[in-house]
Amino acid sequence: MDIRGLGYVIIESTDINQWQHFATQVLGLMKAPGMPDDGNLYLKMDEYPYRFMIVPSAQDRFSVSAWEVAGPSQFEQALAELDAAGVSYQNGTAEEADLRRVRDFVRFTAPGGIACELFYYMKLDYAPLVSPVGVKRFVTGYHGDMGLGHLAVPTPDLAASHRFFTEVMGFGQSDYMHFNFNPEPGDPGQGLHFLHCNNPRHHSLALFQDANPHPGNLVHMMVEVEDLDTLGHMMDRVHQHEVKIVTNFGRHTNDRMVSIYVESPAGFAMEYGFGGVQLDWDNYTPTESAVPSTWGHRWGQG
Repeated sequence: MDIRGLGYVIIESTDINQWQHFATQVLGLMKAPGMPDDGNLYLKMDEYPYRFMIVPSAQDRFSVSAWEVAGPSQFEQALAELDAAGVSYQNGTAEEADLRRVRDFVRFTAPGGIACELFYYMKLDYAPLVSPVGVKRFVTGYHGDMGLGHLAVPTPDLAASHRFFTEVMGFGQSDYMHFNFNPEPGDPGQGLHFLHCNNPRHHSLALFQDANPHPGNLVHMMVEVEDLDTLGHMMDRVHQHEVKIVTNFGRHTNDRMVSIYVESPAGFAMEYGFGGVQLDWDNYTPTESAVPSTWGHRWGQG
């Protein structure tokens, strides 16, 4: 399967206005001008008509990750591979596809309970980002071909989730980490796989071994900006709007991202960073990292 990137996400919200404030006034996204006024909130960051769909709900949680393939032949091949792996999926209706601004899509649940959609040909509007707080651009590649960023998702069965995303979905291994949060000698620890798809971003998906519920049904989501000043201005807005900081300023070891993590309105963490490496996968050897950050990223500190 040839997955090009993380195309869009769907998030459930009990308070759409709270998400709009957080996304536009803190992150610097814009309310998508070309999307319908249908009760959902659509957020734009690049040439795609939207990247975030926030839908009214009785709960606050991350709902769906949508993965893009290049075109109709790649879509049919992907469905054949899902069939061969015995994965059941549901075809989206024409009305649902039109709502998403895509030619066609299917939905399915990956091992670990990870809800996914697979689509092709989103109708790009090429309208520029006009950020209400002055963010010039988000790093999403040429016409968005690197995807909107990355996700870190929890899974109770790390091995099954890893097999599915690498053997069926075609993701490649970027890095692996193993954490021991308990000092007891018998603590088995928890694993974390970093996986890339067919674009230069170090990882578009991270799988975290954890059977416990996570706030907002997600570990974190990352969006990337182009320079330190843009990150610094965002950090000022975090304090201005009294957004909870999850981890302070730091640099990761494996993707070199300089970032901060803050709490989203859904409860999961939002990583906001710059400087992530872009890699040539034909000349890359997967790594195993012993520590997540070279400096910073201390939990619960501003």
